[in-house]
Amino acid sequence: MAEMVNNEFLIPNRVASSGLITLDPENFRPKELIGAYDLKQNLYMEQILREKDFRQFLASHDWTQYRGKHMAVFCSVDAIIPLWAYMLVAGHLQDFAKTVHRMSLEELETELWLKEIDKLDTDPFLDKRVVVKGCGDNPIPEAVYLALTLRLKPIVKSLMYGEPCSTVPLFKKAGTLLTDPS
Repeated sequence: MAEMVNNEFLIPNRVASSGLITLDPENFRPKELIGAYDLKQNLYMEQILREKDFRQFLASHDWTQYRGKHMAVFCSVDAIIPLWAYMLVAGHLQDFAKTVHRMSLEELETELWLKEIDKLDTDPFLDKRVVVKGCGDNPIPEAVYLALTLRLKPIVKSLMYGEPCSTVPLFKKAGTLLTDPS
């Protein structure tokens, strides 16, 4: 109900007074440098890895460009890559990269995102009503939402998805899944 103050009607902000805490998954986006090494560039006709050519390339390649980065090593085409090829690349990257992973760039970014969520101090959310923000300017992997749910559900009073003005209820303190949104 609107109240009159100084001859003006003030409409109460129910969202602000609701006690909801909004958690933006964007806050967990990795801030460290991420890079990728695609073995496709070393394949002859995108099909075959020639050992001699590959070793020559590795010896002359500028590995310093990967300094301090978390590196994803993969092959983006359907080709049989011998295991030793990944080992050779890892050996060269190890001297410069922060970490080296055998996965796609997207998988590496998601893994780093999940590591940030693992660091989340959950004390401020204990027995609180939490909304995991659902809209943003950049895409967020589904795994991030799953990880936030698993991290928060055991400690929050209730967990919701969306925006404070329009939420989808997910869990209540009893831990029961809400199947009826009404």
